[in-house]
Amino acid sequence: MSGETDLGRLLAGLDPVLHEGVYVFVTLPDRTPPAGVDPVLVFQEAEGSTLVLSRDQADRAGLPGVFPSAWITLRVHSSLEAVGMMAAIAGALAEAGISCNAVSAYYHDHLFVPHERAEEAVRLLRGLGAGP
Repeated sequence: MSGETDLGRLLAGLDPVLHEGVYVFVTLPDRTPPAGVDPVLVFQEAEGSTLVLSRDQADRAGLPGVFPSAWITLRVHSSLEAVGMMAAIAGALAEAGISCNAVSAYYHDHLFVPHERAEEAVRLLRGLGAGP
């Protein structure tokens, strides 16, 4: 398996980057995204497709989006088998009262947090890597 598994090295190397823009979650019962929509995430559920895309794209396509979010990528190359990293992140964000929707991809983990608390979330994540 590719990627880091050591929790200490993972937290020290989080290196969060904040993407520009506002992202929203959209659901499509028929599972077919409209033409011209380029989501950053598509997940198939029994009830339909969940898309995460820029609010601008959702607005242009007439798709009602929820949870206006900031997208943060953790640039550490975490293993899909790593244990404890998301628990540490979720715990720290929860303690600060920041909701978080996390997605693990092959190379990196991605967090969607309330847009208005993005900078605070990034500072907190950088602090996790700094240690005690």
